[in-house]
Amino acid sequence: MWIKEAFLGAVGLASGLAVAAGLFSFIIFVGIIPRIVGKSRTARDVMAYEDAALLGASLGNLISVFGLEVPLGTPLIAVYGISAGIFTGCLAVALAEILNAFPILFRRFRIKEGLSWALFFMALGKALGSLYFYFNHMQQA
Repeated sequence: MWIKEAFLGAVGLASGLAVAAGLFSFIIFVGIIPRIVGKSRTARDVMAYEDAALLGASLGNLISVFGLEVPLGTPLIAVYGISAGIFTGCLAVALAEILNAFPILFRRFRIKEGLSWALFFMALGKALGSLYFYFNHMQQA
């Protein structure tokens, strides 16, 4: 019986390591951390950004796997939600830039001026849509 549990534990650990390696290689390929460092002009703190990403992923895994209680309750969850939203937005924009989605979209719609406003309102629409969903549909779950 213990051999089966040891085998399942080893397979689970190997699978988790493979998924984590794939996720971090994707984040590196898209270049999120260098993009954030470049936009914020804080190149001296690049190690802090990388450490924060690694620490956040590790703590998130521990909380998820072991069902740990999160101290500070709602305020910490609000900070986490804002941080996760910013990170997800950066990931989506970086991936869209790599795929040249925005230039193709703007060329197809013949948009030559106001590109920053178009991006701003796309992000605003996404944020408002997410808030609408969470306030109206998450209470039903």
